This record gives sequence, structure tokens and C-alpha cells, in this order.
Amino acid sequence: MIVSDHKVGKHKKGESMKKNLMLSLSCVIALSSVTVSPAMPDKAAAPAAETASQPAAPAISGKVIQTMDSGGYTYMYVQKKNGEKVWVAVMTTPVTVGSQVSFKGGMEMVDFESKSLKRKFDKIFFADSAAVSDGSAKSAPEASSKGKGKSASGGSKAAVSAKDTKISVAKASGANAYTVQEVFANSAKLNKKKVVVRGKVVKVSSKIMGKNWIHIQDGTGNQAKKNHNLVCTSQEMADVGDIVTVSGVLAKDKDFGGGYKYSAIVEEATIKK
Repeated sequence: MIVSDHKVGKHKKGESMKKNLMLSLSCVIALSSVTVSPAMPDKAAAPAAETASQPAAPAISGKVIQTMDSGGYTYMYVQKKNGEKVWVAVMTTPVTVGSQVSFKGGMEMVDFESKSLKRKFDKIFFADSAAVSDGSAKSAPEASSKGKGKSASGGSKAAVSAKDTKISVAKASGANAYTVQEVFANSAKLNKKKVVVRGKVVKVSSKIMGKNWIHIQDGTGNQAKKNHNLVCTSQEMADVGDIVTVSGVLAKDKDFGGGYKYSAIVEEATIKK
């Protein structure tokens, strides 16, 4: 049989169109099977939902030995009854060193980096919520913005960071240098004057009322008299455990309202490590 060139060309063209059509259909099917996941917002390097496949964290309870607030989260270093120490984080919750806390649910994160704290945790548990059994009262700038459920006593009288008996930091040198205890003892004459205090950072609450709230202790003072823990506000930041020299203006009987009053607080502080 003799087939004309015209028919052969038409036949080949038809086959080519069929192949292109099948290829296009394959691409459509492939694209329709792809699931596009929206980017997770990075809020204080939140425990991303990308770890949803990880097993839920076990129930945890114990005593808070360190705590700090940052980027909408409260980070707590908790010592369990068996002596084991673990880091746990929840959405911002009023809690202080010495509080008894318990957690349920959440996820375990390994090698987690908090962008707001600029710190990496080898292991940390992100829990759904925290139950605080005692010592949870915070000073005004560190309490709930709604102001509900506040303790009748706040500021210097609140259950602030417990005294660490292991701390012994040498007094700062030079003019205007004082120990933590001396600041409280001389707060009347030092009011509105510059003070320089050296101590160890025991607690940090960041970006509250536009300031960082840094608690320092140097081993002086008495926990019963609440003159062992000095709060300093600053635009600068320090980490828990840092030995720092704080320079700022002392304010005596600083009243934030709602019954929250600091007998002594250092404001507009600069921090040297």
C-alpha cells in the first residue's frame, strides 16, 4: 500500500499532540497532589508545629529554680522531686522562683533555639499550660495586663526571687558603688541618685512596658526583709547566671499602682558584663 507523505505527516502530528496532552495531564495530577504548608509565624521562636509527629511530653511537676519571660513565653527551670532538672516553657504565666508547678501535655524539643532569648536549649518541654500552687504573685509590670487576680502585696513585698545562698559577688568599685543590701538601707538618701551595683542575674523578664526587668543578687541582704533582691529596668539585656555591674538611677518607693510598690528599684540602667 502506498501512503502519501501528507498522510504520514498528519499521523505523526496526531501522535505528538496525544503525547503532549498526556504529559500535560500528568503535570496537572502531580501538582494537584502537592500539599503546600503555610509558613509558621516565628513568635519568640515558638515550638513550631513542624514537630507534630513527636510524642507528647510527660507530665512534669517540681520547684521553679529559674524563670524568665521573653517573646510571649515564660521559661522555667524546674527541679523535679527526684532531683532531675528540666526546662519547661508555656505562654506567659505569672510565676516566681520557689513556686511549685505542674504541667501537662505539650511537646519535647531537642536543640531548640529561642531567637528572642538568643539562647539554645539542649532539651526543653513546651507545655499547654502550668498549674502554680504557690508563690506565683508578681510585681505589677510582670503580672497580667488585665490586672485581675493580683495579690494584695506586690513589688518588693511580693514573693520575688528566693535568695541563693551560694551567691557571693564582690562589691563594685569606684564612685556610687553599693551592695544590694546597702541600696535598700540607704534608699532615702540615694533616691533619684546614681548607684552602681554588682551582682548575679537570677531572673529576667523582657520587653514588659517597653523595658527589660533584671533581678540581681550579690549574697547580701535578708530574704525575710526583702532586701536581698534588687530589680533593675533597662533597655539592655542580660542572661540568668551573668555577673553584671548595673549603673542607674535609684527610685525609692516606686509605685506602679494596684498596690504594687518597690521600696527600691534601679531605673534607666546600663549593664556591663
